[in-house]
Amino acid sequence: MTPVASESPQVLAHGALDDAAILAEGRRVLRLEAEAVAAIEAGLGDAFVDAVRMLHHSAGRTLVSGIGKSGIVARKIAATLTSTGTAAAFLHPVEGLHGDLGIVGDGDVAILLSKSGNSSEMAGLVEHLSRYGVRMIAITARPDSLVGRSAHVVLDASVGEEACPHDLAPTTSTIAALALGDAIAVALLRLRGFTRDDFARLHPGGALGRKLTLRVSDVMLTDNLPALGVDAAMRQCIVLLAERRGTVAIVDGQRRVVGVVTAGDLTRLLERTTDIFDIPVSTIMTTTPKLTTPDTLAAAAIYQMETNGIMAMPVVDEHRTLHGIVHLHDLLRSGVI
Repeated sequence: MTPVASESPQVLAHGALDDAAILAEGRRVLRLEAEAVAAIEAGLGDAFVDAVRMLHHSAGRTLVSGIGKSGIVARKIAATLTSTGTAAAFLHPVEGLHGDLGIVGDGDVAILLSKSGNSSEMAGLVEHLSRYGVRMIAITARPDSLVGRSAHVVLDASVGEEACPHDLAPTTSTIAALALGDAIAVALLRLRGFTRDDFARLHPGGALGRKLTLRVSDVMLTDNLPALGVDAAMRQCIVLLAERRGTVAIVDGQRRVVGVVTAGDLTRLLERTTDIFDIPVSTIMTTTPKLTTPDTLAAAAIYQMETNGIMAMPVVDEHRTLHGIVHLHDLLRSGVI
């Protein structure tokens, strides 16, 4: 870890900080928050397993609640749970006492976030959830608090100090609670066998939806494919390279791809000789071409092309039969990234 230049930033005139002090302060905050999360990880034990299993076996929804900064974190945890296959909703502790408790149902489990565990708003909510028979998981820095004592499972989210220099503004403590919420959500995801396809179904819109649902078959070219037989000469290949965007698939009698010739191959050939027209493509082609399949995710195809420095790939089935050509520019225009 890079050493912090100064534990106490140098204050200049009018309370300003010099550049070194600003950098030191940023590093100090990040270090404190990273250390807090590491400490939470080290202390994770049976209570975490109990919490995850309670949520996994729940027949109802997961209600997530908190007030103030904890409420903001609770909203995020509820959103993460929902997007990863666990039905969840944010329940405001005050609005809950003014009608929103109507969303509470049989078999629900509540995750309650409160640093102190003793706020009046959370105390009122705990009382009513108890009456409904809702099982509760507390994420708190005070396991001996009202919320902690009332919960069926307590996850200790205590931190050494807030990153705020006055040890007042919730900073380190909110990061710790958020990290615990993410840990719960991901553990549940694994328990439920939640897949990329499941994730895609819940995120059909926007770039994320395209990244998870767009396949090579949605983008590939299928008409007038640039393909030649193994007996073809470079005379024919040059025409296709010029007309069909620089990549030609070489196929056998069953249209199985046995190689490719690219504009780069042509350039390297011309560096050796200018008498190229009658040279068989079989002597020039790359015999171990990069291939993809129609069902491959478009994002994965982009990664494969960028990793190998190529602009197009033949699209084949399990027998290497040619079905299309996919070009990097078409994939990028599709909005996957």
